[in-house]
Amino acid sequence: MIHWLSKIISYAFHPLLIPFYGTFLYFEITPKYSPEGMKMGSLLPIFILSVVIPAISLLILRNLGILRTYKLLSSEERVYPLLINLALLLLIFSRIIPNHYSPEIYYFFLGLILANTAALLMAIFKKVISLHMVGIGSLLMFLINLSLHFEKNIIVAVSLCTLVSGLIASSRLYSNIHGRASLLTGWLLGVISQLILIQFWI
Repeated sequence: MIHWLSKIISYAFHPLLIPFYGTFLYFEITPKYSPEGMKMGSLLPIFILSVVIPAISLLILRNLGILRTYKLLSSEERVYPLLINLALLLLIFSRIIPNHYSPEIYYFFLGLILANTAALLMAIFKKVISLHMVGIGSLLMFLINLSLHFEKNIIVAVSLCTLVSGLIASSRLYSNIHGRASLLTGWLLGVISQLILIQFWI
């Protein structure tokens, strides 16, 4: 039971889903009027570029023998997926966001790019951190930033995201995928990458 719960948590909050979750939550939280066409014009391409294409890329890399598993446990296996993910995040940042410009989403993705770049550099230098914790740390800090920016009480969303952070960390520890240092480093990287940009849009 715990094993399956751990898997469900890992898949439901996979780091590839974080850009989509952040964008979706922004549209739910923002007091700004957002036409449905604008929402779909952002959410659909972001989902395709941040979830669908990276997932297909992982399948291709696995079939080519570049990846031994989809878990990306070693630093060597992480380099190509992180490079692909970084390129796609930059594509979203440069091509999609300006079409429906929002400073909140703009800096959210810039933070994701910073975190992805840091994770890539760590992988190149043979350091492994939890990418799941990087993702949930980024999302948590983004929600806190939105709450401060819009002066809106979203304590339920922040509390749930904090709870999810603990569940992800527990599931990764239970599965023996990461140690405490790897989890904490990943979470701090996600939080700090969003925190350092807060001065530009709050």
